[in-house]
Amino acid sequence: MTVSARPAAPHLRLLPAPPPARVVRARTAQSRLAVAIHDVEPSTYERCALMRDWLADHGVDRVTLLVIPAPDLHPFADRKPELATWLRDRTADGDAVAQHGLQHRQSRRGAPLRQAVARWQARDAAEFVGLDAQETRRAVDSGRRLLKLAGIEPRGFVAPGYAYTPSLREALAGRFDWWADLLRLHRGGRAATLSPALTLGTTTPFKRALSPLLVRTMSAAGGPLLRLDLHPADLDHSRHMLALDAVLKRARRRTAVTYDDLVAA
Repeated sequence: MTVSARPAAPHLRLLPAPPPARVVRARTAQSRLAVAIHDVEPSTYERCALMRDWLADHGVDRVTLLVIPAPDLHPFADRKPELATWLRDRTADGDAVAQHGLQHRQSRRGAPLRQAVARWQARDAAEFVGLDAQETRRAVDSGRRLLKLAGIEPRGFVAPGYAYTPSLREALAGRFDWWADLLRLHRGGRAATLSPALTLGTTTPFKRALSPLLVRTMSAAGGPLLRLDLHPADLDHSRHMLALDAVLKRARRRTAVTYDDLVAA
């Protein structure tokens, strides 16, 4: 599907993809790249589609799309039907869709210490912090139902801001094939895979200043699996885009996989 009326993205124009000959990947099981685009919802649709095209130009042919089912408690497919169509087209082409919370916004404060950690992790997006077990299950099930109504069957889950609670972990165990936190990929009935996600921070000046250097450094360390997170807000920060460009060029010989692929392997 072709997306029309995409917004300008000056940082992307500064970062042309390498020539095709340089992005041919060695198809080995020992060296994989798992890219996830976070915060996919109606207001970010055009940016997410632009980022997906940019990744394709870099030779990344499989991506996991993390969809917010009901931003502002409005079903995403009702607000933007073309987003639902695009997601179905993307899965048909090999991408995966995972559930990214329900509304991506915290509605109830947690205990003081946990709230402070949540604030650092995700600002106001740590929606499961402060919810009890019943409220957590209801939110998870509501989001999953909305995705299914849009014709999408999510196999995995990623909490907004990677802010998990014991109640959320318990709720996910019998509902999804996998869920991912900042450090590990958890698979039902199997040992978790240790692989920190490389993610760029935009919510504070400290994160904006430090995270590009941290992502570059950690990506150079290698390892059999490289997890790379992208957010629509990254497009507003040239240092973020330069860091992502450098990581993708360094990872050009890795095999691109989705999180669903990792569970099936």
